[in-house]
Amino acid sequence: MATSFQFTIIGFCLFSLLCFTITFAYVIPRFPSSMLHPALDVNLLSAQNGLYTAKFFTQTLDHFNYNPQSYQTFQQRYLINDTYWGGAKNNAPIFVYMGNEGDIEWFAQNTGFMFETAPYFKALLVFIEHRYYGKSFPFGGNEEVADANTTTVGYMSSTQALADYATLIIDLKNNLSATDSPVVVVGGSYGGMLAAWFRMKYPHVAIGALASSAPILQFLDLVSPYTYTDIITQDYKLYYLFLFSLRHYISAGALVYWLQMALGSAAMTDYPTPSVFLAPLPAYPVRKVLMVLNYCFLKVLLPIFNFNTMCEAIDNLSAVNETFTKLYAAANIFYNYTGTATCFFLDNTTAPLGGWDWQACTELIMPLGANNEGSMFPPYKWKLRDVEFYCKRVYHIQPRPHWITTEFGGHDIKRVLKRSGSNIIFFNGLRDPWSGGGVLKNISETIVAIVAKEGAHHVDLRFSTTEDPEWLKDIRKREIKIIANWISQYYQDLLNQ
Repeated sequence: MATSFQFTIIGFCLFSLLCFTITFAYVIPRFPSSMLHPALDVNLLSAQNGLYTAKFFTQTLDHFNYNPQSYQTFQQRYLINDTYWGGAKNNAPIFVYMGNEGDIEWFAQNTGFMFETAPYFKALLVFIEHRYYGKSFPFGGNEEVADANTTTVGYMSSTQALADYATLIIDLKNNLSATDSPVVVVGGSYGGMLAAWFRMKYPHVAIGALASSAPILQFLDLVSPYTYTDIITQDYKLYYLFLFSLRHYISAGALVYWLQMALGSAAMTDYPTPSVFLAPLPAYPVRKVLMVLNYCFLKVLLPIFNFNTMCEAIDNLSAVNETFTKLYAAANIFYNYTGTATCFFLDNTTAPLGGWDWQACTELIMPLGANNEGSMFPPYKWKLRDVEFYCKRVYHIQPRPHWITTEFGGHDIKRVLKRSGSNIIFFNGLRDPWSGGGVLKNISETIVAIVAKEGAHHVDLRFSTTEDPEWLKDIRKREIKIIANWISQYYQDLLNQ
């Protein structure tokens, strides 16, 4: 998420206010997986429990050039589960997850949809890790070396990642003697963008794509830069009177960013059941935040209710500034719901070259600002020159804000994709701030938009629970039916051939 260009980095500890300040600059917009909560340990046990087996593939460093260095290789990690696979002889399908900006095990463990549908489809499951993340680093697998300078990290891009996926999938199918097995790609968030783009660019490799919460339109001149913060405001609109005061009470940039991250992340992951996707959170965390924020107002307006238990965070905190106390307690739901953290640091200092910051400074230029009219956040007008200044100063590179729409399209998307594409599901939950950059209307009979009014960030891909609402169950059933039709049509074409 973005704040004003000039901001202050602030660290503060539990029950105290400011510890130190440092002046710095532009804040990079982030997807959920690029801001993984420190309480979550990605040293996971699923491999030991049989959820998947980790393997490595010898991947080409540069798919698009023929310089000597282009032929270097690195070890790319992927996870595989063949428990329910019907086998190559039956041309059983292969479901492939397009890895996001992080450790692939984390995504596998938060994509229950694939594991739960594998028995029905008799599908082989594959989760491929994105280059320069997790354990898939070029240059000897050493992250520090791979991210050392622009020469080494320059091989990090979405187009290289898609070529990695295509190369690995084709090689895997050949090794399994499964060349006729249909492939369906799946992804959420940035991974959802990759899934949609993969289907567009590699239709000979994948017969269809489930692109969940994929903001492929969140680029320059496609949607308003205010959609993200406007949707967060909309999520909290029932308590708008208090939240509007946030922009009047808080002016320190990094503090706004810290609070905005908490409020926005709660909106993104406003799941109907408890989750540990970004952080340990209760079901419907937005409601929990609202209860804390509006404790005093609710206590006055609705005295017949007992809010003492829900809002004990407020009662247990003593601070001179009541507004700051309430905001802190609300943010604490995201940053410290388990109660184990004792100190927070609003540290937005520059990370090493590589990772999401590099992508956001090269090709994934996604305008995000705050509207002066009606937003609960302080106004911020997004400017390309701010991004250029930051990226030149930190990474010594010139951003390419129009490259994504040049490479994958986006302008007049309905007219273009209706004639050139097929078999893509775009899921979006309207409580997700990123849904403003998503495809929200059907493009054709085979490129469909599934929209959930109460849905959050790729909630459809999560493991199901007994507490799932009916609308979520219906959405998953619809997705399964569409994918089944793709596979059925593929088998029919195979027979006719």
